[in-house]
Amino acid sequence: MDTEKLYDVNADKWARREPSSLSDFTGRPPVFELCGDVAGQTVLDLGAGEGYCSRELARRGAARVIGVELSGEMVASARRQDEADGYGLDFRQGDATHPVSVDDQSMDLVVAVFLYNYLTVDQMRRSFAEVHRVLRPGGRFVFSVPHPALGFIRTTHAPPFYFDVRGRGYFSGVDERFPGEIARRDGTLLPVQMVHKTFADYFDGLREAGFRALPDIKELGVTAEHLALDPEFFGPVADIPLHLGVRIVRT
Repeated sequence: MDTEKLYDVNADKWARREPSSLSDFTGRPPVFELCGDVAGQTVLDLGAGEGYCSRELARRGAARVIGVELSGEMVASARRQDEADGYGLDFRQGDATHPVSVDDQSMDLVVAVFLYNYLTVDQMRRSFAEVHRVLRPGGRFVFSVPHPALGFIRTTHAPPFYFDVRGRGYFSGVDERFPGEIARRDGTLLPVQMVHKTFADYFDGLREAGFRALPDIKELGVTAEHLALDPEFFGPVADIPLHLGVRIVRT
C-alpha cells in the first residue's frame, strides 16, 4: 500500500492528545530535546501527520508552525484538532520533496519525525536539498527514523514494534519497502513502513544537500523510566536500538 493511502485509511487511529504509541514515548521526546528552545521561532514540520509534533512545538512557544503532510485525511485531522486548540497552525497537503510555498532561508527549524522511512534514497536526497534551501544560516534540521539496524536485529514479528525485512540483508535491502507495526499502550496496532537506508545513505544525503556541520546523533530506545512505567509493554524491545535522532545546523 502506498504511503498516502496507508495514512488516509488509518488517520483516525493516529489522532491523539497525549502519548500513546511506543514511539510517542521512546522517539518523540528526544526529538523535542534535539530541537532545543523554539520560543519565537518559525518551524517547518515535514510529514506532520495529524499534527502531534506541530502542536507540541507550538505549546513550547514556536511563533509559527507550518505542517506539510502527504495524506489529506491526516491534514483534515490536524486541522480539526487545531481548531479545538486555537494554536493557529498552518497545515498544508504536500510532498516533502517540494514543500508547499515555503520561501528560501525562511525557517529557523525544520523537523521531520519518522518521515524518511517512507521515502526512497532519491526522494530523501531531494527532500534534504529542500530543507537546506528553506533553512536560515544557523537554522537546525532535526529528524528521526527507525534505527537502520532495527529490522535486522529484531526479527520477531510481534508487538510493540517490528519490521518484516523478508530475509533481506542490511546492504541488499536498501531502498526496499518493508511493512511493520507499532503498538499503542491500549493494544491497538498501527501499520508502518520502512524504506530501508544505511547510516551512510543518511549522512551522504546530508552532505550532498549542502550541510557541512557535524551532525549530532542519538540512538534511541527504551529507558529505565519506560520500564518502570510499563514493563510489560516496553520490555520486549528493551536494550535494542529503536530509533535514530539527528540534528544538523545549516552553516
